[in-house]
Amino acid sequence: MNNREKGNYYETLACEYLSGQGFLILERNFRCPAGEIDVIGRDGVFLVFVEVKARRSLVSGTGAEAVNLPKQRKICRAADYYRVKHRIGEFSPIRYDCVSVDEGRIF
Repeated sequence: MNNREKGNYYETLACEYLSGQGFLILERNFRCPAGEIDVIGRDGVFLVFVEVKARRSLVSGTGAEAVNLPKQRKICRAADYYRVKHRIGEFSPIRYDCVSVDEGRIF
């Protein structure tokens, strides 16, 4: 399995988990000049931008720990691009989440 296939597999697991929690999936793998967002959805009134990270082993840390400050900035820029493209007002409630799949468990 190549890296893209692995990423798609873990994103599918994350979407199944989120859907089971009542989360409405709007879009997957949103790409723009500012970057990529793995999953975009609705959770109640919130528009949620989700980063999915997976680790087979915790030797190099958890998936959530891999979402460092530069990665967070890139996600925010891509989210801003999405909001402008879809005419979502600046006062709309949004949230940034990370789904970490560590050693096969979802956090």
